[in-house]
Amino acid sequence: MAFSRLLVRPLLGAFFIANGIDSLRNAESLAREAKPVTDRFVPLVEKAAPAGTPVPTEAVTWVRINGVVQIAAAAALATGKFPRVASGVLAASLVPSTAAHYRFWEVSDPAVRREQLTDFLKNVSLTGGLLIAAGDTEGKPGLAWRAGRATRDVRREAGQLAHNAKREAKLVKAQLT
Repeated sequence: MAFSRLLVRPLLGAFFIANGIDSLRNAESLAREAKPVTDRFVPLVEKAAPAGTPVPTEAVTWVRINGVVQIAAAAALATGKFPRVASGVLAASLVPSTAAHYRFWEVSDPAVRREQLTDFLKNVSLTGGLLIAAGDTEGKPGLAWRAGRATRDVRREAGQLAHNAKREAKLVKAQLT
């Protein structure tokens, strides 16, 4: 593993571990900010979930779930366990928390608005970094390359089989005449 990955993954994960712990400690107060987001999110989850699956409806529960998800994914990223999956999960978890906490477009005070916008853009930047980390194959072929290679191999084999079948058919025809 490259030194940069060895250093950067724990640095990136540290923010989310701290953020997840904060979400667990302050779930009640954070839930007030998150309620507008969870009120829109819960019906979508209920629609997508298999029938009979219980879906939490309380904002405080979603804040806690997001906190646990961030801690677990950040720990995985920091230790190099499934770093691509962990990065993708963290990026996904950042979207609702950013929408809940940094609603700068609803703030009228210019100083608070500027602070909210700065924090919003920080989270957007973190999301970009996480998406880069989610795509980092560490120099190994990614799934898209492997799928393309497999497709080329199958096409080549199919072409070879068709060529051999035609040759065999000509031989059989020549023997029959």
